[in-house]
Amino acid sequence: MTVVPIKKQPDAPPLHDAGKFVPAISPEKAEREEATLAKHYARRKKAPVVPRIKVSGIQITNDHTDHSVGCALLMEAMGTTSDDFAKGMIGQLVNIGSQGQVVDESGTNFALAIVGGIAPQDQVEAMLAAQMAAVHIATMTFARRLANVDTIPQQDSAEKTFNKLARTFAAQVEALKRYRSKGEQRVIVERVTVEKGGQAIVGNVAHGGGVGQENDR
Repeated sequence: MTVVPIKKQPDAPPLHDAGKFVPAISPEKAEREEATLAKHYARRKKAPVVPRIKVSGIQITNDHTDHSVGCALLMEAMGTTSDDFAKGMIGQLVNIGSQGQVVDESGTNFALAIVGGIAPQDQVEAMLAAQMAAVHIATMTFARRLANVDTIPQQDSAEKTFNKLARTFAAQVEALKRYRSKGEQRVIVERVTVEKGGQAIVGNVAHGGGVGQENDR
């Protein structure tokens, strides 16, 4: 299956094309569609530029017209300035994006897109992002197996592995959030406003059993 990149069309398609009637959408739906597309293209403009991995025989490179620029962009997408780390990470993404001995260019770029979408800020985040990509790919593999089981043992095995992978991915998301917060603690400050003639009491207050009685502490 060939995935064609989304391209914004300058004009809306005609209602009649080669004698075939193309139904028009409602004005309300057209308005929502236009707003969604505007939001989508605005996000695309802000997205970082990440070259795609290009596979030619046994050679793996990037598809940028300037190879050195492409390498720098890939390193930035991985949150690193180390050539060795970037090379090692790309090799690992190739492994998790491919099945068997043949390098899968599409699968590798999918794994790279996951890492790029997480936008790691350092090598720790890059490694975690790569692990998240690996776990996601494995999760979808076992989801497919679970949907095509023939026996109860196959179902139990696929379901058990699928649940473990899904929980692992959720734990990875939480780990990334904690790491990015750098262990910062939240401090909640509450303001108490006391009107004229009132009293603000801080501490434990005990109420007596009768009128005019007070509990001294």
